Amino acid sequence: MNSHSNKSNQQRQPLSHLTTSGKIQHFHALWVSDVHLGSIDCKAEFLLHFLNHSQCQYLYLVGDIIDIWALKKRVFWPESHNNVIQKILELASNGTQVIYIPGNHDEAFKSYADSHFRGITLAKQYVHQSINGKRFLILHGDQFDAQVCVSRIYAKLGDHLYDVLLWSNRQLHSVRSRLGYPYWSLASYIKLRVNKAQQAINQYRDAVLRYCAKQQVDMVICGHIHQPELSQHTINNRTITYANDGDWVENCTLIAETLTGNVELLKWDEQTLQAKVVNTIYFGASQTELIITPQPQHVA
Repeated sequence: MNSHSNKSNQQRQPLSHLTTSGKIQHFHALWVSDVHLGSIDCKAEFLLHFLNHSQCQYLYLVGDIIDIWALKKRVFWPESHNNVIQKILELASNGTQVIYIPGNHDEAFKSYADSHFRGITLAKQYVHQSINGKRFLILHGDQFDAQVCVSRIYAKLGDHLYDVLLWSNRQLHSVRSRLGYPYWSLASYIKLRVNKAQQAINQYRDAVLRYCAKQQVDMVICGHIHQPELSQHTINNRTITYANDGDWVENCTLIAETLTGNVELLKWDEQTLQAKVVNTIYFGASQTELIITPQPQHVA
């Protein structure tokens, strides 16, 4: 697909310094969600650089990879977005097991659950078996919207305000780029300081954890709300790890399982061209050996 707006494409051309060769990072599994390919706010060039410098056995696409909603409003598909799709297909053809769990913005793919396409498995939800024998439930999280939103009016108002935040985010990033400063999310900074937004985030996490507790798994990995997090919670005397892999619109974050079975929340850093560890959970040999490191810095 080609964009109908040359001006829009010029705003998000691949950054020349991202061609710099970098160190290859090795993982057992990666979880990426809310990329929103087809949206002008997608940081496709950042994700592409990360994928080009990473190796993993499993790649989980946890929903909203392609933003069909945005594409219905206007066609926006620069080369960097197409390159991300081609990279995912390349990984699938070269031995990486790719599992795609559609979200709400790409819900058209939900009807193809339990099918396969060019090495990619589609599923509504999935259970990953970790190196250390833990069971990780993977889902996008849009099924919990009814438990979070007070009403449809508030939901629509929230979507509109979020679009305004992302527009402001674009303008600020454009100015910062010209001044030589790296990407920083104004949208996340503001969102985390609005009480109603924090309340919705907490309600969403609680709904996901309640569902996870019924599934008898050790960890849940989701997306949807664009709020990266890696934390532990006790539900019915059972310790459950909650992981939200964030997004590639505001935060450029993901969840990773290392080659030793630990789980990390990673944030891609434009200055170092590497995914830096924000938080880690060390899974020991027994179910109770879980140690979470303190978060060194705010994700946004």
